[in-house]
Amino acid sequence: MCTAADYKTSDHYFGRNLDLEHSYNETVTITPRNFPFHFRCGTAIPSHHAIIGAAHVEENYPLYYDAVNEKGLGIAALNFPGNADYKPETEGLDNIAPFELIPWILSQCSSVSEAETLLSRIQITNTSFSDTLPLTPLHWMIADKNRAITVEAVKEGVKIYENPVHVLTNNPPFAMQMFSLNNCMSCSAKPPQNSFSTHLSLETYSRGMGGIGLPGDLSSQSRFIKAAFTRANSVSGKTESESISQFFHILGSVCQQRGCVDLGNNQYEYTIYTSCCNTDKGIFYYTTYENSQVSAVDMRKEDLDSKTLVSYPMIKGQQIQMQN
Repeated sequence: MCTAADYKTSDHYFGRNLDLEHSYNETVTITPRNFPFHFRCGTAIPSHHAIIGAAHVEENYPLYYDAVNEKGLGIAALNFPGNADYKPETEGLDNIAPFELIPWILSQCSSVSEAETLLSRIQITNTSFSDTLPLTPLHWMIADKNRAITVEAVKEGVKIYENPVHVLTNNPPFAMQMFSLNNCMSCSAKPPQNSFSTHLSLETYSRGMGGIGLPGDLSSQSRFIKAAFTRANSVSGKTESESISQFFHILGSVCQQRGCVDLGNNQYEYTIYTSCCNTDKGIFYYTTYENSQVSAVDMRKEDLDSKTLVSYPMIKGQQIQMQN
């Protein structure tokens, strides 16, 4: 499963944990302005906003997991099994396959509000990329520096939710995820007060006891609550180094360690990579499971007016700086 979030200091940051049992050889991929996007239904977009993000490139097409465009708009796609419901193509609507939604939005929109306008006439179709890459059940978090929304294609149709916590995980549907926060309304970053009984002299015996009640398991519902709490109470300096460090710590609070989620047949879900993109500067930072050193790709150092994809393989081996 996965966790996505955004965060704002002096700049705006957007990223996610990708939690799966194996890698698809994802790369940091830049789509320049003149790379033509062709859609299974509808008009091609030959010129558009430049995009950077993590993608599996198949047949010279960037299948983005999460990405940000040069205008500062970000999208992450997260697994949504058992709830995602895609429809047949429908005349009169913009028929977009799930794998096309990220480039369709980011190529045209500069803000969440512009994305909402496009989404108001969308049909997310049951169109797979290929026989070897079948449909994946997804929902999406879309954010700019001012707002975040969640988009879900379910049996009732496409639903758009305001996302006030700026966090998304997987199941259950977003409205139920938000409702679950009611169970933790007493959690606090501050020390707890004795409300158990006025007849008992109860005292704190450890720092951090205000957070008692926060879930600590690795389920998507629990990760949503923990990430929402961590982000809401996060305190960061405003420099780039302080900001990205804090963002990685926010997502680090819900990372998956290999071996803790046993899928059977020697398969384990784990956090393959964590991304953090400065949406104002177009710099994509990331760590991988075996490389905790932060690596970065700056989209503005590439020719953004070209027609050719630029991909950088993620650095996966541990980078250790020896001090003696």
